[in-house]
Amino acid sequence: MKIGQLTLPRTAVLAPMAGVGDRAFREICASEGAGYLVGEMASAKGLEHDSKKSAELLEVSQAARPCGVQLFGSEPESMARAVKLAESFGPDVIDLNMGCPAPKITGTGAGSALMKTPQLAGEIIKAARAATTLPLSVKIRTGWDDSNLNAVELALIAQENGADFITVHGRTRQQMYSPPVNYEMIATVKKAVSIPVIGNGDVADIETAERMYETGCDLVMVGRGAQGNPWVFRILKAYFEQGIRLPELEVEEKLEIMLRHIRLACEYKGENVGMREARKHVAWYCKGWTGAAQMRQKAGSLTRYEELEGLAKEILSGGQR
Repeated sequence: MKIGQLTLPRTAVLAPMAGVGDRAFREICASEGAGYLVGEMASAKGLEHDSKKSAELLEVSQAARPCGVQLFGSEPESMARAVKLAESFGPDVIDLNMGCPAPKITGTGAGSALMKTPQLAGEIIKAARAATTLPLSVKIRTGWDDSNLNAVELALIAQENGADFITVHGRTRQQMYSPPVNYEMIATVKKAVSIPVIGNGDVADIETAERMYETGCDLVMVGRGAQGNPWVFRILKAYFEQGIRLPELEVEEKLEIMLRHIRLACEYKGENVGMREARKHVAWYCKGWTGAAQMRQKAGSLTRYEELEGLAKEILSGGQR
């Protein structure tokens, strides 16, 4: 998929995930073969008001490129100013969030709430487009609810107002993340627009990635399927570029990747914050293993990196595979 000077391989890309897709996780996914990565969403208003937290969310590292930064907001002027500020972090893409279903976001008229106000969504996209020469993308859902499936309308609005590509999560806001993905809607959006489309929703392995590609989308995006499983990008890259089905990783390598991930988190955020945030990641890494419940319980009290190393040794001594 070619966007200006940016060429993205037809493998898989990392979705923006609040509280998950930080610098450490993006770097791990990039090293495992993610073709493009999007950081955690940041508030346009927060960035305008010089919020340290918002600035941290926009940090882009050379070890995780090409990388997009994602902004959310509900005011065109505010978004334009935030886009200008976001450029200073050196992203490869500016992404506008019009798909987040979280009540604290939609309650402000931002995220997927913008699917209920398509004219305003268009004004925001137009303002963002005027504020930057970087590639501009927009992430949407199929609609607000089953009675308002207007992804095609939003996609056309995005195209008309200067978006270079769009990402469609195949569910409504009302559905959140649980029901089956609406592949047909993603396919319909792809046919309706001339700009590239990324398909998002439940991609976690070769089979689900192939199913998403059957919509005609230009790229597939992996979100929750990468949690505790960043090597999914290695698997998809090998399959789509070489036709190779890689064997399951040995537990030793999985633990090595987990430890490297958490080391980076501690390096970037300090051990106190890094280990607190590591607890959920370790629980995801252990999912499906014998004794996973006990491992999650132990992970929930981790405070020091050396404790995680001890847990890893315990897992190995237990003969996990």
